[in-house]
Amino acid sequence: MDRRIRVLIAKPGLDGHDRGAKVVARALRDAGMEVIYTGLRQTPEMIVSAALQEDVDAIGLSILSGAHMHYFSEVRRLLQEQGADDILLFGGGIIPDEDVPYLKAMGVAAVFGPGTSTQDIVAFLEQRVPERWAAQQEAEGGEA
Repeated sequence: MDRRIRVLIAKPGLDGHDRGAKVVARALRDAGMEVIYTGLRQTPEMIVSAALQEDVDAIGLSILSGAHMHYFSEVRRLLQEQGADDILLFGGGIIPDEDVPYLKAMGVAAVFGPGTSTQDIVAFLEQRVPERWAAQQEAEGGEA
């Protein structure tokens, strides 16, 4: 399949540090993915709106502010309200290990902490997004 993976990278909230988000965005782009970087200080509504407009396969949130539980749950809720909860939601930043099981239970597919290799993030998306495409085709009654 010649389809390229489309990923939206977002920085929700008031956190003004986006170096990590830009590093991830560049690595995904270098791996052949289409990347939309929304910039700093995005609301969950802005993030979901952009994801729907851009028809992305995945949303990556970069959160360093400590408000990860709020932002992930809001983005997940808004995706569900829009009937787009099949968009893969992942993230990274400064997220305590003890919060990861709660995030995964709410539908966050992966959490990448400091020091994660960008190749690990690329490999995760290269594995999981085609699974999403196959499920979409199956739901539409087509062949995967």
